[in-house]
Order: sequence, then structure tokens, then C-alpha cells
Amino acid sequence: MLTQEGRASLSELSDWNRLKLELNDLPAIDVGDFIVDLPPERRAIAFRLLNKDQATDVFEYLPLDVREELIGSLHAAQVRHLIEDMRPDDRAELFDELPAGVVRRLIQNLSSEERQATATILGYPEGTAGRIMTTEYVRLRQGLTVSEALSKIRLDDEDKETIYYAYVTDNNRKLVQVVSLRQLLFSLPNALIGDIASDRVIKVYTETPQEETAQLLKRYDLLAVPVVDREERLVGIVTIDDVVDVLEEAATEDIQKLAGGGGDESSLSPPLTKLRNRLPWLLAIMGLYIGASSAIAPFQNIIAMVPVLAVIMPIFSNTGGTVGIQALTVTIRSLGVGDITSDDTVRILRKELLAGIGTAIALGITMVLLSLIWTPPSERWVCLLAGFVMATNTIVAVTLGTVLPMALKRLRLDPALISGPLLTTTLDTVGFLTFLSLTSLTLKFIG
Repeated sequence: MLTQEGRASLSELSDWNRLKLELNDLPAIDVGDFIVDLPPERRAIAFRLLNKDQATDVFEYLPLDVREELIGSLHAAQVRHLIEDMRPDDRAELFDELPAGVVRRLIQNLSSEERQATATILGYPEGTAGRIMTTEYVRLRQGLTVSEALSKIRLDDEDKETIYYAYVTDNNRKLVQVVSLRQLLFSLPNALIGDIASDRVIKVYTETPQEETAQLLKRYDLLAVPVVDREERLVGIVTIDDVVDVLEEAATEDIQKLAGGGGDESSLSPPLTKLRNRLPWLLAIMGLYIGASSAIAPFQNIIAMVPVLAVIMPIFSNTGGTVGIQALTVTIRSLGVGDITSDDTVRILRKELLAGIGTAIALGITMVLLSLIWTPPSERWVCLLAGFVMATNTIVAVTLGTVLPMALKRLRLDPALISGPLLTTTLDTVGFLTFLSLTSLTLKFIG
């Protein structure tokens, strides 16, 4: 890994030949980090020092804005070589993000074979296995011997994205078997592929959601999974590196939604992007809090009569929201990694409620004791109400945090749509209304 000190020493090199040797000797991802840290006017200069293979590898690791910047700075011939040598799936991902005019110009410079491969991938809907697959895979025909298969891989498949699995197809390209490189290496040369290959092929379809594809590779510890069309014909493979990207993007999106944010934002995103992603959510959340405040407004006289209520109510808000977020986060995470499904709702809710009851009792007792600190002797009955509402709000919190994501999943919607601010606002409203209503009834009774 290139350290900060290493980047600084490379930046200070004035000998271009020395810098060229250093950059071409480093891992591509480290060179990419080095180029990103350079001032924009020096990035193209450093990139031109890379040899052809290193430049292609580094280009695939660069952020989109830097890649777009280089496309505009490099010579047309170098850009053409870069785009031509990219993996079809990486190229399709790049084209997805670039302006349409730039994409049209780049596609025209591709060979007919690469143009077709890219068009095939871009033709599938976003979020599907077809959109992240690569068309570079090892395909073997039925009837080959092990010796013939290995010779074919050596001669024809050196540039394929992965050679650890070879996929056996019939004359119509229908996927029938799969064989690993380990099986080929440790089988007799004259053995037929059909005799050693497995008929149990784990596969996905071009329309299979990306997250489902990722869970399949994770579940069966695969390095790649074949992608077939509706006629069961092999059209590509999804590799583990693409799956890691899918899981990272899904986790990032869920975290942003739970925090009440949206869009593809990172810590280094431009200020305008941060504002555009966050402000609509903040305005919407303000609307939710206005609703919660409106529910409290009719009880202003009650709060004036029992001022200690203003001290106790924020504790409901913070504690109930935290309990709800805990249950919500665990449920969404379990749904996301495939540990549970919407069919497990009753079983999961039973476990959460059992834990919630214990939590409710503990928090209720704590609330009573805390309220005694601020409540005058004549209003000690408020402490009992506070403990009761805290316990009730805790049960409501774990229930909502569990049931709402499960319900959305059953409706085929994203469970992360139940964001943290939405849940906490709901709990605030329920807790405040319950507490103030009970207080009002008690005052009438004792008055």
C-alpha cells in the first residue's frame, strides 16, 4: 500500500524517467490514488507516463470525475486504446455515467466486437445481473477431453476476466455444466469434460436483481456465477469483484436512507451535491416535526400547570428513538444480507418483543427514578406515568422497527425507505400524545 509519505516523495520527483519507473512498478490501485491526489493540471501528465497495460488497469480504478477529466485531456488515440482495452462490464459502467455525447463518440471508436459486447450489457435494465456481467468468460464445448480443454484455455482464454470456472454449453450455447480449473488440472488428460463437470449449475438470469446475485455468490462461496437469458443460453458471468461493489453500494445507500439522506454521496462529494442530497430530506423531516409539534400544541396549558413535563419529555424522545433505530438497523441489515426474509416476521418479532419487554421494564424503572429527581412531592404521580409511558413507548419502538421493514420487503419495496428520522418522529408523536393525554386525564381526576 502506498503510504502518505510515499505519495509525497513521488510528487516531489523531478526526474520523469524515475517517476515513470516508479509508477509502472506500483499496484494499479495505488497509482490511481496517487493520480487522484495530484492537482488537475498534473494528472494527465502522470497518466501519460504509464505503459499501456498499467494505464488500462489504473483507469478502471479512478473515480468517474477524474476519468472524464482524463478523457478530455488525453490524445484521441490514447483514449481509444484505453476504452478498447477495458473490461466490457467496466466500460458499460463508465458509459452509464458519462454524458451521452461523449459516449456516442467513444462507442464509434470501438471495434465491432467490443461495441457489441458493450451494447449487450447496456441493453439490460439497471440493477440487474445483466447490467454488471462481463462477456469475457471461458466456454467449453461438450465432447472435449481435459487435454483439449486446457489447450483451448491456454490459446484462446488468456485475456478472460477469470479462468477459475469454465462453462460447458451445447451447440446452441445452452448452459449445461460447469467445471473448475482445479478439476481440469487434477483429471486425466483423456477424460471427457462431460464426465468430470458438474450438472448442478448455480446460475442467475439477466433480469435477476444485483443484490440477489450478490447473495448467491456469498451463500455458495463462488468466485463467479454464470448469467443466462430466458432460453438458458449463456451470455456472461458476474465476478466476485463486481459483487463487492454491489454490496458496498447497497450498504452505503441503506446507511444514507437510515440517516435521512439520499443520493450517491461521499465525504469528498462537492458541497453542491451534499446540499442537493440533504436539503430535501431535511425540509421533509421539518414537516414531520411540525406534525409532532402540532400534536403537542393543544396541551400547552397542561405543560404550564406541570412544568416538569418539559424536562421529562426529551428523555422519551431520545430513548424511544434509539430503541427504534436499534431494532430497525438490525432488521434491515439481516434482510440485506439474506439472513431472514419477510416470511420470518412473526419469529423475529417474537424475539424482539421478548428482548423489548426486558428493556421496557428496565427503562421504565429508570425513568421513574430519574423523574423523582425533578418532580416536587405534590406531583410524584407524574413519575409513575413517565415510567409507564417509557415502557409502552419501548414496546412500540421495537415493534415498528421490526414490522415496518418486513412489511416493505413483502411489498417488494426497499426496507431502508423507513428512515431513522421518520421512525423517531413517529415514536415522538406517539410518546408525547400518550404521556400528555394521561397527564391531562390524571389532572382532571385529582382536580
